[in-house]
Amino acid sequence: MSNSIEIEKRRTFGIISHPDAGKTTLTEKLLLFGGAIQSAGAVKNNKIKKTATSDFMEIEKQRGISVATSVMAFNYAGKQINILDTPGHKDFAEDTFRTLTAVDSVILVIDVASGVEAQTKRLMEVCRMRNTPVIIFINKLDREGKEAFDLLDELEETLKIKVRPLTWPIGMGDRFKGVYNIYKQQLNLFAPNKTGISDDVQSLEDLNSPELDEKIGKEESAELREEIEMIEGIYDPFDREKYLSGELAPVFFGSAVNNFGVQELLNAFCEISPSPRGRESDLRMIEPNDDKFSGFVFKIHANLDPKHRDRIAFLRIVSGKFQRNTFYNHIRNEKKIKFSNPTSFMAQDKSVIEEAYPGDVIGLYDSGSFKIGDTLTEGEKFNFKGIPSFSPEIFMELENADPLKSKQLNKGIKQLMDEGVAQMFIQQPGNRKIIGTVGQLQFEVISYRLEHEYGAKGRFMPKNYFKACWITSDNAEQLAKFKRAKTRYIATDRDENLVFLAETPFLLQMSEQDYPDIVFHKTSEFKLDKR
Repeated sequence: MSNSIEIEKRRTFGIISHPDAGKTTLTEKLLLFGGAIQSAGAVKNNKIKKTATSDFMEIEKQRGISVATSVMAFNYAGKQINILDTPGHKDFAEDTFRTLTAVDSVILVIDVASGVEAQTKRLMEVCRMRNTPVIIFINKLDREGKEAFDLLDELEETLKIKVRPLTWPIGMGDRFKGVYNIYKQQLNLFAPNKTGISDDVQSLEDLNSPELDEKIGKEESAELREEIEMIEGIYDPFDREKYLSGELAPVFFGSAVNNFGVQELLNAFCEISPSPRGRESDLRMIEPNDDKFSGFVFKIHANLDPKHRDRIAFLRIVSGKFQRNTFYNHIRNEKKIKFSNPTSFMAQDKSVIEEAYPGDVIGLYDSGSFKIGDTLTEGEKFNFKGIPSFSPEIFMELENADPLKSKQLNKGIKQLMDEGVAQMFIQQPGNRKIIGTVGQLQFEVISYRLEHEYGAKGRFMPKNYFKACWITSDNAEQLAKFKRAKTRYIATDRDENLVFLAETPFLLQMSEQDYPDIVFHKTSEFKLDKR
């Protein structure tokens, strides 16, 4: 039986941005418009006055940043909207990358004053790799910032994507009067409104109407008419197919903290964004309309509720229909497994579900059987591709600061590594734990969580490694010779795969030259070939 009606209802997207662009605030306001929450907190100056709905870890509340991906669902305009709010901080780029494998489109938030920043570019590169459709929301129009046309030029030039404004700002900062919705030919007048929802939206099909002069002033009206004329002359008309193929990004303007411009964004998103898409496996392309259930784990989170010590695997459903208390194949473990309490999410609030469809993200209570990238199916044997771990950039050795808490430390670090917060490599002799991350902040998070969630204390001692490369070879003799020569730099990962910890780019390059039959893998994607 086809699930096409349920599939068409779903919209699953991620919100990405540079830190402080207003991503978490926008997430909350989308929930507000969707009726999922009644009021919202505001994130300001890295301090949370009222904790943001999507920031639920204690360290997030203290620092005012998102370090874990939150999953939230609500219904709006006949659609089920699934939002994945990602970490904005560059130190958590790997978590964001994995989250982007689970979404079908993206909203990119840009600060009108800052424009395109380094992290924005990196996030956009990931979207371009997968041809993910992107909508851009230019935020904080109630503050002074860059001129709108300059921003559009910067977006096109820096992000290498064509843009097409669908709303347009009328002034900014103290002169901000509202936005004109080009897409719907409507005028939305601005009134600062941080808690409720403004509904001062007026149809205005003729921009030459004297009514516009009365509402926003003659000077502003003349400027708006001139700018809209320029837009129509410079930019091609909006083409949904180009947007869906990742070639064109529609642009919206607003102020998330004031709930302004958010509804236009949400309405257009429901209208133009893609329904759930298929995913590539090592066998074939798996499409949403395939009859048999399949899905993949893209995130694991321990202690989502510290009181219950629960561990949840986040599963993106790709095809078929997921049903509670039904046995499914855990491909890597070659076991059948069923779930009595699968959950849907409203940030930290969870509810048990009976069924779920392609596009949905569900939580599966996990006793330790899942790893990131694991595939569940209704019977067919295949693995979804494109959910790798990357070679870390910063390395430290974890030492136990409290010998009486060794058991807690080992349990805690294992669970945190399962989450993909970082990677652990074991060196001999002595089972030394080398922790590798892509950013310094992750070590702070690990230390904090070890102490506050597991009652363990660890010290991190810096190690001078440049890169960790997984090594494989069909030449057993050459591999054995390499291991003897590089004993001090050989480790194993959690799956017992061999890893070479190179101290410098030069030493890695020389190793690749001297041992041509050894493959030095920069991501863990090669593991699929071993399964």
